[in-house]
Amino acid sequence: MNMNKCKINFKMKRVAEKKVFKAWIAGTALFIYNMLINSYSAVAQDGNAGINEANTKVRSYFDSGTNLMYAVGAVLGLIGAVKVYSKWNHGDPDTGKVAAAWFGSCVFLVVVATVIKSFFGI
Repeated sequence: MNMNKCKINFKMKRVAEKKVFKAWIAGTALFIYNMLINSYSAVAQDGNAGINEANTKVRSYFDSGTNLMYAVGAVLGLIGAVKVYSKWNHGDPDTGKVAAAWFGSCVFLVVVATVIKSFFGI
């Protein structure tokens, strides 16, 4: 009796393994089919259209970037003005150097933003 029970369990195990294997094959085939379909749609896109879209997106960021640079220049100008005013009130002899350095950094930011904008024709 024990031997028959063992044979039945072995057969049931084999049947279960076959079902799992068939399900795995079906899932793999579906995955491969999906990959092939998706790769054909990706190949069908035009390279020039992608480059032009990237060019348009990058150019649209320039206005935001230059406005950000102008804002950073304004904040640096305010911080520099406070530092120069503080040094002037304390009577430090290097107030002129500090003022020139802060003013120069603000002018540099504004000039760089403007030059980049005009260089790329945006």
